[in-house]
Amino acid sequence: MLKTILAISGKPGLYKLISQGKNMLIVESVSADKKRSPIYASDKVISLGDIAMYTDADEVPLSEVLESVKTKEGGKETSLDYKKASAEELGEFMAEVLPNYDRDRVHLSDIKKLIQWYNLLVSNGITEFVEKAE
Repeated sequence: MLKTILAISGKPGLYKLISQGKNMLIVESVSADKKRSPIYASDKVISLGDIAMYTDADEVPLSEVLESVKTKEGGKETSLDYKKASAEELGEFMAEVLPNYDRDRVHLSDIKKLIQWYNLLVSNGITEFVEKAE
């Protein structure tokens, strides 16, 4: 599911891959307006399925971290407002979601982005983060 959700450098929010053209992708914003636009090869695009977070041991896929946030928040948007939260509150939130996260390599901006993305996905009905095994 997360493989088709994209983060595009320089553009706010998240985008869903709709189709692929010759030298471009057609994406739709993950928001109420569902605005479609072309993304070209010059744009830096990353799939949420390819993102992982550092832990003391190795890396944990973003899908598992989002699933952990979903469990913590009961499937609702986060109770923590990432824009107003202190560094300490963000750290506590992250420690609950991913207890062994690497405190040196996971920055506050990463935690804020995690919360922002999670809330955006949940508010737009995207709540299946981990592929269910058949």
